[in-house]
Amino acid sequence: MTKSPDPSASKPRIVAPLPMKAHSARVSGKNFRDFCGKPLFRWMLDTLLSVEDIDQIVINTDARDILASHGLVDSDRIRIRDRKPEIRGDFVSMNLVLADDVAQVPADIDLMTHTTNPLMKAETVRGALEAFRAAQTESRADSLFSVDKIQTRFYRADCSPVNHDPDNLIRTQDLEPWFEENSNLYLFTRDSFAKTQARIGKQPMMYESAQFESIDIDTPADWDFAIVAARHLLEQTA
Repeated sequence: MTKSPDPSASKPRIVAPLPMKAHSARVSGKNFRDFCGKPLFRWMLDTLLSVEDIDQIVINTDARDILASHGLVDSDRIRIRDRKPEIRGDFVSMNLVLADDVAQVPADIDLMTHTTNPLMKAETVRGALEAFRAAQTESRADSLFSVDKIQTRFYRADCSPVNHDPDNLIRTQDLEPWFEENSNLYLFTRDSFAKTQARIGKQPMMYESAQFESIDIDTPADWDFAIVAARHLLEQTA
């Protein structure tokens, strides 16, 4: 009798680094502050947990005790790693933190997100994974990062135009689109990371995500705006 192939045999191991630190420079303790009914970190964590293809979520942190006080400890799908002293602080490159995770946690694909993007949906994560895996199969990309598409008129500080001719105005929707890295989501492999020592490899692809989802909480104003957006979403799903 011919044995049926095991579908899990070809499934890549997907690990989701979700870095988290106790201190925040501009919004004090933001990762653990209540955000519309639950700590901010839980929004992105719960989204990742709902994506079935993700095998493990790795939280590289200096705040294990704070997480424990919120009921979060190691489990089958969540691994909490204590951040090394030499890669702690506000001015340490995130790529150094990721390098530590990549070296210590085996994965075929790393899917990195931030706790400060609470509105990103599981459908977006799944869509990015599908697009990246298709590109890998065709050798079109070694990494992926999410972007916002922008079509508007830009100026330099001296008021000189960047991407348009003020004497020959065209509709903004007809301008060449620009793409802003929104820091929501990154996909990469151990090999691509080794080539650049960064989450964006030598042959990256962009993935356009919904702008409503790409709110990044970095300042008090961002926090207030994100709460308004989250409440709107919660009302829609109520």
